Amino acid sequence: MTMRICSFVSTCLFLASTAALAQTVGSFAATGSMITPRWGHTATLLPSGKVLIAGGTLPQSASALASAELYDPTTGAFSATGDMITPRAFHMAALLPNGKVLIAGGGTGTGTSLVATAELYDPSTGTFSVTGDMVQAGRGTAVLLADGRVLIAHDVLGPFYAPAELYDPASGTFSATANQLVYWGGFHKASLLADGRVLIAICCTAEQLYDPAAGTFSPTGAMVGIYEDGFAMAGLPNGAVLVTGGYSEEGNGYSAAAALYNPATGMFDPTGSMAQGRCFHTATLLGDGTVLIAGGQNPSNNMSPYGVLSSAEVYDPATSTFSATGDLKIAHTAHTATLLLDGTVLVAGGEWSAGSAEIYRPAVPIPAPALFSLSGDGGGQGAIWHAITGEIASAANPAGAGDVLSLYTTSFIPGGLIPPQVSIGDRLGEILYFGNAPGYPGYYQVNFRVPSGVMPGPAAPVHLIYFGRCSNEVTMAVR
Repeated sequence: MTMRICSFVSTCLFLASTAALAQTVGSFAATGSMITPRWGHTATLLPSGKVLIAGGTLPQSASALASAELYDPTTGAFSATGDMITPRAFHMAALLPNGKVLIAGGGTGTGTSLVATAELYDPSTGTFSVTGDMVQAGRGTAVLLADGRVLIAHDVLGPFYAPAELYDPASGTFSATANQLVYWGGFHKASLLADGRVLIAICCTAEQLYDPAAGTFSPTGAMVGIYEDGFAMAGLPNGAVLVTGGYSEEGNGYSAAAALYNPATGMFDPTGSMAQGRCFHTATLLGDGTVLIAGGQNPSNNMSPYGVLSSAEVYDPATSTFSATGDLKIAHTAHTATLLLDGTVLVAGGEWSAGSAEIYRPAVPIPAPALFSLSGDGGGQGAIWHAITGEIASAANPAGAGDVLSLYTTSFIPGGLIPPQVSIGDRLGEILYFGNAPGYPGYYQVNFRVPSGVMPGPAAPVHLIYFGRCSNEVTMAVR
C-alpha cells in the first residue's frame, strides 16, 4: 500500500513542478472584471477552486448589495450566482467543513444599520438559504475553529463593549460566548494560532486571545508601530502572526512598520519595515510561506487619485525582510486577495478600482495539498488507513468515532506549526500528528481521530483544509 501511495505522490509532485515552470515570475496580470464593481464584499475560496464574491457596496454608494458572483480560475471570468437573501456589506464569511459558506451580519449600507441575520451558500445549487440569526447584530471577523465551530468577534458596539459568539454548523445556531476585553474600539483582525486559540488584534492597547476550551478572552501584548485603522494581518506557518501598516487618526500618518506576534511570549516584536506606509491593503500567505502585501492607500502617493496604491511587496519570514515585486495593473484599496488552489492570488474589487480583478503569480506557485486515492485519480476511495492495523478505511474495514486514521498529502510548508484541518462528512477530525512522512522525503503524513456525529456509510467525503485551501475530495467508509 505504501509503495502505491508514494507513486501517486511522485506523479502529483512532478505535474505541479512542471506547471510552476510555466508561470510568470512575481507579476500581476489582468483577468476578467467583476460583473458588479464592489467593495466591503467577502471573497471565499470554495473546494472546487472557484471564489465566491458576495455582497458589499458600490463605490461611493451607501446601499448594500444582495448580489453574488463566482470567479472561475479555469476561464478567468466571473459569472452570476444566486443572490443573498439579505443585502449586506462589511459582513463576515467562513467556509464550513461541509463546503458551504456561512455569511453573517454586516450592514445594509455604509452607516450603522447592522443586521443579525445569517445565511448559507451551497455551491452545489448556487443558492443561499437562511440559517439561525446571530445573538446580536454586528460586523467584525469570523474564524473557523479546530472543532468546526465559527467564532464571530464583533467590532465594538459601545463603550468598552464588543460581544462575541459561536456558530455551530451542526445545529445551525449561534450562541453567546464571553465578551471581548475591549479598551479601544474599531477596526480589528483575527488569526487562528497553532494551539487552537485565536488572536484578536484591535491595535495598540486591546490585543487579546480567545480560548475555545474555556470560552473566554484574555489580554496579551500590544502591537508595536502598527496604527489602528486599516492594518493587515496574516498567520505564518511557524506559528507567528504578521501585522503590517495602518493609519493613525491622531495625525501620525501611514505606517510602514511590521511586527510579529510570538504566541510563546505573548508579545509583538518589530520586524523589517515595508517600503511604503499603507492602510487597507491585503496580506496574503503564499504557498511557500512568504506573504504578499498588495495595494492599499496613502495620500502622500500622488500616482493615483485618493492615494490608492499599485505597489506590492513580499515578506520573507526567513530573513524578516520585505522585497519589491511586480506592481498591480490597477491601484486597489479595501479589496480582497484570495490564494487560489494553483498557488496564484486573485485580487478583486476595492473602493476605487471599478470592479477590476487581477492575478498575482509568485515566483514558484505552490498548489494546494493533494489527497490520494486507491484508483490513482484523486477520487473515490481514499488512501486512508487505520493507524494501528494499516488496513484501508473501506467498506470492509470502516472507521468509527474515536478511531485514529492516517493519510499522506503534499504541499505542506516545511517546518510549519499550524495544523491542517481534516473534514469527514460535515465534521472536523482531531489532528494528532502532522509533519514529514517517515522515510518518504517530500511527503507529509496526517494522523487524525474520527469525530462523532459523522453519518455512517461506505463513502463519507473527506478533504483536507490547509491555510484556507481545500484538497481534492476522496471517500472513506464510516460505521
